[in-house]
Amino acid sequence: MTNSAFQKGLVSVVVVNWNGMAYLAECLDSVGSQSYPSVELVAVDNGSTDESGRWLREACRGRWKVVELPANLGFAGGVNAGIRVSSGEFIALLNNDAVADRDWLAHLVDSTKDPGVGMVASKILFYERREVIDKVGHLLYPDGLNRGRGAGELDRGQFDRNDEIFFPDGCAALYRRSMLAEVGLFDERFFAYGDDADLGLRARWRGWNCRYAPAAKVFHRHSRSLGKYSPFKAFLVERNRLWVSVKLFPMPLLLISPLFTLWRYLWHFASILRRRGLAGGVAREHSAGSLFLAMVRAYLSGFRGLGWILRKRREVFRSRRLSHGEFYALLRRYRISARELALRD
Repeated sequence: MTNSAFQKGLVSVVVVNWNGMAYLAECLDSVGSQSYPSVELVAVDNGSTDESGRWLREACRGRWKVVELPANLGFAGGVNAGIRVSSGEFIALLNNDAVADRDWLAHLVDSTKDPGVGMVASKILFYERREVIDKVGHLLYPDGLNRGRGAGELDRGQFDRNDEIFFPDGCAALYRRSMLAEVGLFDERFFAYGDDADLGLRARWRGWNCRYAPAAKVFHRHSRSLGKYSPFKAFLVERNRLWVSVKLFPMPLLLISPLFTLWRYLWHFASILRRRGLAGGVAREHSAGSLFLAMVRAYLSGFRGLGWILRKRREVFRSRRLSHGEFYALLRRYRISARELALRD
């Protein structure tokens, strides 16, 4: 559970580190130089095996909070460990391979004036090519797979409206503590990938809104932890999208979602042939066989967890405030196509 004795107006920035020695200092410096006047940094070392854990302990001593975990608990477990010792009214997440603009937090907090806003998304740009969008919130496919909105597009101002979006990316997001107290923290069974979708959809079912703050900019070194085309990443993405659908989709949609998955797989097959997209990249850098084995492992692991997921599903739908119609309206508004999911890098 989150800390009930929070400090009003304080933003607790949780940075989870795993073997991030090469870019951790720049990340923490960007948090320490924020223009927002009330910031608490909580650095979590996720069982690092490089020098970054020791460096973090020394750099933060007497200045910032440090949580040292004995093993890698994944993004979800690391974030939750940081949230549990934090003190802020708001929780901001920042990947250790990301650098925040000086006014990042000020713009995020400014988007929470409506008390119904529980989440705020940043404009996340690529670190190496800062004119290219990494993601500005998320879109969702009707089988539970999500992808960053605007991913790979040149930033021409097409996403510069401060408006509602579906849910934020956990790389750089702001969450209201009272929302987390109501809907719960990140689901640690996900380990990584899809955990921000799970939290965002749970919050949506409870009636919380999400805003996008286009002036809240972050520059991200994409997929530095596991690699962009890692078979393990493909395994986590596919397993966790199954859990998202079973846990959070209305039953009519859940029953037909395998048809959407089949259609998506046809596009993934095309992506392998074209050597594009996630599937094409895994096949190109590893092999089609490694991708196939990752999918088999994903379903075996996913089905083993279904008993627990179904119990969580009952909790979500017992406490929902959104109607099925309202959820479908959100999905129509923020839907992504199978073609774009499969073929866009």
